[in-house]
Amino acid sequence: QVQLVESGGGLVQAGGSLRLSCAASGRSFSHYSMGWFRQAPGKEREFVAAIAWINSMTYYVDSVKGRFTISRDNAKNTVYLQMNSLKPEDTAVYYCAASWHETDVIEDSNYAYWGQGTQVTVSS
Repeated sequence: QVQLVESGGGLVQAGGSLRLSCAASGRSFSHYSMGWFRQAPGKEREFVAAIAWINSMTYYVDSVKGRFTISRDNAKNTVYLQMNSLKPEDTAVYYCAASWHETDVIEDSNYAYWGQGTQVTVSS
């Protein structure tokens, strides 16, 4: 069992930056692939970024490539999402999730554990 708690959300102007954190409790954090997803009002949840546990390969949705960076600190059981050059369309609730999958970490159905989410609002 893994419990995930996100933090770091807030209100920021367009062009600004935020760093989201996701602290995990439980065992074997280093053996979970970790992902970030987001859901805007009236829209379906979408994949944002992931980092595979087997080789630390990272994956991003095209709309955030070059602006967002996912990373992890296994010693702290924490995964991060550094978000730069934020745009109003990045406004959403951001969720952290954990998966046993070594690859195929883009599909939300492959994630077994989810956090409660943190709100990110980008004003224009």
